[in-house]
Amino acid sequence: MKKKTKNLVLLRVLLLLLIPMIFAFATLKPETKIYHATITKAVKSATDFVSSKMMIYDSLQLNNLGLSKRAFEEGIKGYNVLRSQGKLTNENVISIVDFSLPSSQKRLFVIDLENFKLLFNTYIAHGMNSGKEYARRFSNKPESHMSSLGFYVTQETYYGEHGLSLKLEGEERGINDNAASRAIVIHPADYVSEKTLKSLGYLGRSYGCPALPAKFAMPIISTIKDGSCFFVYSDNDTYFSKSQLLNFNS
Repeated sequence: MKKKTKNLVLLRVLLLLLIPMIFAFATLKPETKIYHATITKAVKSATDFVSSKMMIYDSLQLNNLGLSKRAFEEGIKGYNVLRSQGKLTNENVISIVDFSLPSSQKRLFVIDLENFKLLFNTYIAHGMNSGKEYARRFSNKPESHMSSLGFYVTQETYYGEHGLSLKLEGEERGINDNAASRAIVIHPADYVSEKTLKSLGYLGRSYGCPALPAKFAMPIISTIKDGSCFFVYSDNDTYFSKSQLLNFNS
């Protein structure tokens, strides 16, 4: 009998605590309820979007091609921030350059995020002062002749001394935001070739531009131009500690 009475007392206490909370929610203005529901839906939608894109790494077996899983995951995270900020107008595609790989490996990956396809996987050069076979040093300074890490948004094409080329806008302050003033662009180069690899054991190097094999430059540039995400990755702790874009949600 005592136990039953004790349970009834506890139930009454719980009801006294819950009733004000239920009443408060019920009396919320309709627009407040809609706002909270919209925020919840947006967060869930963004989470689902990122999760779905993460599946691409395994489904395309990108690990077998050498792409670092961290490069892919960080690339998708940064891509999603740029997308949420409305900076991507060509958002079906992402390009990831994995500079943790030597230049003798195909370290450019152009991925169709909409249709889960690997569109291109080919060689790409780094800056001459970033290293020989591997890119180890990076700079945002003019005349450094080094590559810059981080996220870029592709711009318009033009014809320059290398032929069809693609302008890049660096999106990370202090890391790659001097790309335009340094004339860091995507362009074809004869030194990015199997012939150079056989001769030297590594690719020729640029003044900092991500240079492509001549035979693939035009189709790649045509695919990624006008507002797509271009991510240059290295397992570089300094970059990850400084990247405001990758630390955007922390």
